[in-house]
Amino acid sequence: MKQITVISGKGGTGKTVLTAAFAALAKSKVMADCDVDASDLHLLLHPRIEETHDFKGGMKAMLDAEKCTGCGECLRVCRFDAISEESQSEGGRPKVIIDPVACEGCQVCALVCPTKAIRMQENVAGQWYLSDTRYGPMVHARLGIAQENSGKLVTTVRRNARDIAQREKLDLVIVDGPPGIGCPVIASITGVDLVVVVTEPTLSAISDLTRVLDLARHFGIPSAVLINKHDLNRENSEAIEGFCRTEGIPVVGKLEFDNLFTQAMVQGTTVMEHPKSHLAKEVEDIWERIKSEVEDGTAQLGDRIGDQR
Repeated sequence: MKQITVISGKGGTGKTVLTAAFAALAKSKVMADCDVDASDLHLLLHPRIEETHDFKGGMKAMLDAEKCTGCGECLRVCRFDAISEESQSEGGRPKVIIDPVACEGCQVCALVCPTKAIRMQENVAGQWYLSDTRYGPMVHARLGIAQENSGKLVTTVRRNARDIAQREKLDLVIVDGPPGIGCPVIASITGVDLVVVVTEPTLSAISDLTRVLDLARHFGIPSAVLINKHDLNRENSEAIEGFCRTEGIPVVGKLEFDNLFTQAMVQGTTVMEHPKSHLAKEVEDIWERIKSEVEDGTAQLGDRIGDQR
């Protein structure tokens, strides 16, 4: 079983649209949407949810008002402004309120409470799903508003995707990773066979591309670059190719700007469901290069796409 993660240094490069296209092209695979903070692969693959599971991440302080004497010890030690006092209750004691959004789960308030009125409770931070799509099984998730531990949720999604692949004897796990270089990105690329970085020819995208490639290099993960909308600024595209050539990073393809991307998204389809388009043929060629590289188990793709044009 091989694993490919598609990521980008910034949002909006076309990463998810291309991941969905790869999912349509791959034969024996399971998909994993690890962009849990803003998942959207389901908008193109329309999964039918078969199982829903709570994701528990971190702890939250819970107050038993009947045990609380209003002594203020918890208020004194809280460093996150998660505990406050309001007007006195009917019993004449200050009313203590714990804000679950501000609470960081450090447990200090529970430790100092003399009446044990505060207990720590595991926090339900979101849900993850096992689903079926027209292209095969898919694992995805939704992190709750203002919730943390997205890296832990990404790990949960990937682990279950691998379990499905092993159980059903599938050859490939295709991961739609989050943008950037943070904790969820690290969780989405650790241990994969190839990272495909989707970029575009803008100055900000080039800057973010170098950072995400440095991240993959730090963890010893082979990388390849795909330049989307390369014709919008050919000079920047050439700069990206030159940088990749110097660093020994293969460029697996260059896609021109095409309204078909937008049309497919509006219709909730992948670009591969428009088989007569020139774009679909180019994406298929790119996928063949990626697939061959993963099957070979090396990070050298040989000829650069720039040499073929």
